[in-house]
Amino acid sequence: MKFRFFTFAISLLGLLGLITMSCDHTKSYAELLTDETRAVNAFLAEHHVVISIPEDSVFQVGPNAPYYRLDDEGNVYMQVLDAGDPDSRPEAGERVYFRYMRYSLFSYVVGGTNVGAGNASDLSTSPSYFVFDELYNSQSQIYGEGLQMPCRFLGWNAKVNLVVKSQMGASSEMSYVVPYLYVISYFKPMV
Repeated sequence: MKFRFFTFAISLLGLLGLITMSCDHTKSYAELLTDETRAVNAFLAEHHVVISIPEDSVFQVGPNAPYYRLDDEGNVYMQVLDAGDPDSRPEAGERVYFRYMRYSLFSYVVGGTNVGAGNASDLSTSPSYFVFDELYNSQSQIYGEGLQMPCRFLGWNAKVNLVVKSQMGASSEMSYVVPYLYVISYFKPMV
């Protein structure tokens, strides 16, 4: 009986040791967030960053324009490539169609090949859409709040580079804690 208990105790200790060792190889959520912040900061260090939105909402435009911080927490940064129609902007509850390519900023940091994913290069596919300013709409939750933020400031047919941290990205991907650079164009629904 003592031999069985001893064998059981040794086996249990061995199992606990294996579990502890396997846990040592995974990062905590806080460590993942730190890695994400480092990746975003490394990317933004290569660009001019403005930490506030112009009071008149007139943004510098083009590939050399600065990245504007769109939220107080620094989760979304926008570089305006084309401001779109300044006299016509999306309104709350309106569908906003968009085409995009996105790139992991982790690949940018390590200098690897960064292959984009999205629907911008395949015009045979339908554009994606969200319902503007209705964040609890299931179609809007798919892409997250970050992709909607430029529509608050820019007109239809705008095009931006958008840095989005996981907290403001797709709801299904938040736990992966991957920051993305989106190249995104917004379009009015065709009637």
